[in-house]
Amino acid sequence: MNDVQVLEARQVPLGGMRSLEVRRTLPHKDRSFVGAWCFVDHYGPEPVRDLERDGMDVPPHPHTGLQTVSWLFDGEIEHRDTGGVHGMVRPGEMNLMTSGHGIAHSEVSTPETDTLHGVQLWVALPDADRETVRAFEHHAPDDVDLTGDDGGFAGVALVFLGELPGVDRSPVTTYTPLLGAELRLEAGTELTLDVDSSFEHAVLVDSGDVTFEGTQLKRGDLACLDPGRSQLHFSIGQFPARLVLLGGEPFEEDIVMWWNFLGRSHEEIVEAREQYEAGNPRFGHVEGYTGKTDRIPAPPIPPVHLRPRNRRGRIGG
Repeated sequence: MNDVQVLEARQVPLGGMRSLEVRRTLPHKDRSFVGAWCFVDHYGPEPVRDLERDGMDVPPHPHTGLQTVSWLFDGEIEHRDTGGVHGMVRPGEMNLMTSGHGIAHSEVSTPETDTLHGVQLWVALPDADRETVRAFEHHAPDDVDLTGDDGGFAGVALVFLGELPGVDRSPVTTYTPLLGAELRLEAGTELTLDVDSSFEHAVLVDSGDVTFEGTQLKRGDLACLDPGRSQLHFSIGQFPARLVLLGGEPFEEDIVMWWNFLGRSHEEIVEAREQYEAGNPRFGHVEGYTGKTDRIPAPPIPPVHLRPRNRRGRIGG
C-alpha cells in the first residue's frame, strides 16, 4: 500500500492585480502540518520587472506565533523588520524571522532583480515559546555532496534548518525538532537518504523528473509521509531535479491561523488584529521602508467564529 500523501498546489495571488502568483500546498484541507511546518508557498521563476510593475514590493505587515523561513533559488529581496533588522535574502542563504509575541516586516526585491524564484515557509511556535521576543537569524549552508545508491555522485544538499542525519546540521534556532533542506539531484540518480524515523517528512518538487517512495510527482506537488520511515528513496529521471525536503516531529497542538496571525483561539486573533490596526507597540514600526504605503491593513475578520485546526487538517472543537 502506498502511504505517500500528495498535496497538489493551488494558485494564490499575493498583492492584488499585479501580484506575484504562488503555488500553496500548506495549509491544506487534508493536512495542516508537516512537523511544525504550517505554511508552504512556492513561486517562480516569476518576472517581477515589466511594464506594469517595477519589482516586488510587500509593505510592512504583521506576524504572531510563528517563524518565517525565506529561501531563494533566484533573485534578491531586501528585508526590514521592527526588531531593527535590515538584511538581504539571497539564493542559498536562509533568513529566519521569529515573530514571537509580535513583529512586522517588509519585503522588497532589489533593483538588480528581474526574476524571483523560491519558497516562503512558516513554522508554528509551540505554546510554551510563542510569546518569545522577536528575533532574526541568517545562515548560509555549505553544499554537501550526496552519494547515490550506486556509489557515485548524486547531487548536493543544503541543510538550512535542523539536521539531515549524516549530512549536515544547521545552527539556527528552532523550538521543535525540524528539518529543512534543498536537494539538487542529478539526472538518472537513485538516492536513499537516512532520516529521523520519529519525523513526518515532505518533499516539495521545484523542478525535474521525480519519483519519491514509488510515487511519481509533478512540479509544485508536496508529497508527505507520516513518521516511521528511517530512509527516504528518490529516483530521478532524465532531467535533473531540485527539491525542498521538510521534516519534523509531529506537532500535536491545535492552532488558529488567520491572515498573518497564528494563535490558539478566535479571541487571540481578534485582539492581535485590533492591536495591529491601532498601531500598538506589539508590532512596532518598520524603519527605512519607503514604498507607496506605510503598511498593509488587516482584512476584516470573517463573520464566523474562527476555529482551531489540528495536524490532520480537521477542524478542532
